Amino acid sequence: MALSASRAMSKGVVVTVPVLVLSALVAAVFLFFLFSSLSSCSCPSTSGTPVNDVSNAVSVGGTGVSDSNSGGFTPLSTRKEDVDWVKSQIIANGLHMQDNVLRKGINPRTRAQQLEDLRQFKGISHYEGDGSDNHTALPCPGELLVEEHHSNYGEPWAGGRDVFEFLAQSVQLRPDSQVLEIGCGTLRVGLHFIRYLNPEHFNCLERDELSLMSAFRYELPSQGLLHKRPLIVKGEDMDFSKFDSSTVYDLIYASAVFLHMPDKLVWVGLERLASKLRPYDGRIFVSHNIKFCSRLGGDECTKRLTSLGLEYLGKHTHDSLLFNHYEIWFEFRRNKA
Repeated sequence: MALSASRAMSKGVVVTVPVLVLSALVAAVFLFFLFSSLSSCSCPSTSGTPVNDVSNAVSVGGTGVSDSNSGGFTPLSTRKEDVDWVKSQIIANGLHMQDNVLRKGINPRTRAQQLEDLRQFKGISHYEGDGSDNHTALPCPGELLVEEHHSNYGEPWAGGRDVFEFLAQSVQLRPDSQVLEIGCGTLRVGLHFIRYLNPEHFNCLERDELSLMSAFRYELPSQGLLHKRPLIVKGEDMDFSKFDSSTVYDLIYASAVFLHMPDKLVWVGLERLASKLRPYDGRIFVSHNIKFCSRLGGDECTKRLTSLGLEYLGKHTHDSLLFNHYEIWFEFRRNKA
């Protein structure tokens, strides 16, 4: 009995070996086709960035964009390695801050003195005639040429870059983003947005005529940004009727503007702009304070914002790169389509 059982077992082994081999071959073929299909899958990238949009891809942390055409990288903000580099260059050259006094080839003057020299002597080489005898394509007033308008603010002109870096980082700005500034003045901040954004993607409403002249007749030409064609409109009372009604903004900001306006007018502006803000992802940033809101009281302010489809997200501070100063910003978003 034991012998017959042993024979039966050995027979069973002999019969099942070919079956096992065949099964393994079938499994191998199946796995080959399975992996082939997975490798050709058009799944979204893990970073969430469209595969076909490499040229405008925002880097990790939203610090800049890579450019496939130039192979370079444009950071949105100054990085630690950038600061370390410039410090090393100052040390390597043995540089120390000096008094700005008369020295070979350098004749320090105030803006007023420079303007007087410009009016009296024009330039070392210049055309005497007017009209056809003057080859200046876009004559600029002397006051603008000596940059008197750079002193129109309560802080250094360089602070405009600080504002740009904070806002651009906050919304992960892309070249194709649509931006609206309320009160862009002489483009202390706007220049940085215009330079970074695609043409016609920066809009501004400004009431001050001298500021607008400074922007059009000096800042844009001197910075080589005329080709960017920003839409800068002279207007008051939060009137946005001259802007394209179909434009949806990724960022709307007001730097030190709302605190100079009546609360009622601020609310009028928010009511007109709420539907122009991209739902959920778009942002409104207001600097310094939001007394137009706090004066109503917390519950009433929230109710008023909700009626406009807006939501308050919080308060932020951002340090200056070049001087002892920080900005205070208040963030809002559109919470429904």
